[in-house]
Amino acid sequence: QVQLVESGGGLVQAGGSLRLSCGASGRTFSSYAMGWLRQAPGKEREFVAAISWGGGSIVYADSVKGRFTISRGNAKNTVYLQMNSLKPEDTALYYCATDFHVRTVVTGRAVYWGKGTLVTVSS
Repeated sequence: QVQLVESGGGLVQAGGSLRLSCGASGRTFSSYAMGWLRQAPGKEREFVAAISWGGGSIVYADSVKGRFTISRGNAKNTVYLQMNSLKPEDTALYYCATDFHVRTVVTGRAVYWGKGTLVTVSS
C-alpha cells in the first residue's frame, strides 16, 4: 500500500504563486511516475502535470504550460508543483497520484491517490 500526502494549498490572489508538495510512503514501486490532477467544483477531474522516475519525461496540460513546473525531490519520493501566474480558473482540489507509468498518471488511471489539497485563486 502506498500513502500520498499533499500540502501547500491555500488562498492566493490572481497572479500569485503557490508550491504544492506531495510525499509518498509505504510500499512504492521500485521506480514510479508521479503527478498532479485537479478537480474544480462542478467539473470533472483533469490532468495537470506528470513526471517520470528519473525526470526525463515530463508532461503538462496545455492550460498550465509556461506557468506550472513539476519536479521531484532528490529522494524521488516527493513531487512538487510550482504554480506561478495563477488564475481564478486554477481554483480546484489538487490531487497527487502515482503509478508505474507516466501515461497512467496522465490518463487519470493511477493506482494510488492522495486526498488532495485545496487551491483557491481570487480575482
